[in-house]
Amino acid sequence: MNMRATALIAVLSLTLGANTAFAANSQQSKMSECNKQAADKKGDDRKAFMKSCLSASASASAPAEASAPMTQQQRMTACNSQASGKKGDDRKAFMKSCLSSAPAAAASEPMTQQQRMTACNTQATGKSGDDRKAFMKSCLSNKG
Repeated sequence: MNMRATALIAVLSLTLGANTAFAANSQQSKMSECNKQAADKKGDDRKAFMKSCLSASASASAPAEASAPMTQQQRMTACNSQASGKKGDDRKAFMKSCLSSAPAAAASEPMTQQQRMTACNTQATGKSGDDRKAFMKSCLSNKG
């Protein structure tokens, strides 16, 4: 019985070790591929590209995640990579537009109260006093 337990532990150790090695090789291959693609980029452009490339490779390897709507962080990464080259007010306007655009899958579902509050707060930027209060009341009462 003791021999079986020892054999079982040995097999499990090897299996877990192989999975760790496979994961490391997978990450290394992603890094290598992204490095090849980023050979002509430098500085912040390279950094943004590498971040985008490595996160894209991770989501591409998980097809179940592809059907799920993008998280805020994923949207930020995508918008950041699209905004490369823009500066100042142009970049700010682009990022605001890009981040506020809701993904098509999420657009069909009704917003939660917290999501509505966040969206209305964003739209109310620049308004103050009674104007802001009236806008927020109107915005939050919309159910869509």
